[in-house]
Amino acid sequence: MPGITREEVAHLARLSRLELQAEELDHFAEQLDVIIGAVARVSEVAGQDVPPTSHPLPLTNVMRADVVRPSLTPEQALAGAPAVEEQRFRVPQILGED
Repeated sequence: MPGITREEVAHLARLSRLELQAEELDHFAEQLDVIIGAVARVSEVAGQDVPPTSHPLPLTNVMRADVVRPSLTPEQALAGAPAVEEQRFRVPQILGED
């Protein structure tokens, strides 16, 4: 399997909205290549009789059932907010998107 290229790392960085320097592209390309190689080795070891799992032990959801209880009204919840818009907390825009 060919290694990951600088161009692929640059593409991933753009998708992730990360600005990387040229030396970082080379560094991350090497690291990602090692990670991809490790995943490929694990895939080779896992036989057809080994089902894919997300965790080695079975997990059980221990959440309680939803119960409606008295809570704050929107006005009470927003009373101390520095800025409110349409019954929501207004926060500064951080991504520069509309």
